[in-house]
Amino acid sequence: QLQAYGGGLVQAGGSLRLSCVASIRTFSSYSAAWFRQAPGKQREFVGGIPRGGSAEYADSVKGRFTISRDNAKNTVYLQMTSLKPEDTAVYYCAARLGIGHYNKWGQGTLVTVSS
Repeated sequence: QLQAYGGGLVQAGGSLRLSCVASIRTFSSYSAAWFRQAPGKQREFVGGIPRGGSAEYADSVKGRFTISRDNAKNTVYLQMTSLKPEDTAVYYCAARLGIGHYNKWGQGTLVTVSS
């Protein structure tokens, strides 16, 4: 029900935008988030955006990444700037209704940042 796009190879300092398209009719009622998992590491929260209100971010990406959503297109975006090699990971989008665990997940898209 979630499909992430936009991963690829980028040089350090570069930018990339990921998109997550939801095939959920009431997606505007969902909170959405981005997570990432680097090789050999646990999955970590990157940032999230509620159905209304401001996005929040992990300290590691604050000031460099921006999450936005277009409910008319059922899409959530992750704009990444000033990318670092340590941002290399598979990025996943997720969604949930209300509070609690994210229970809808996309398939992931690989972002590789070269030094």
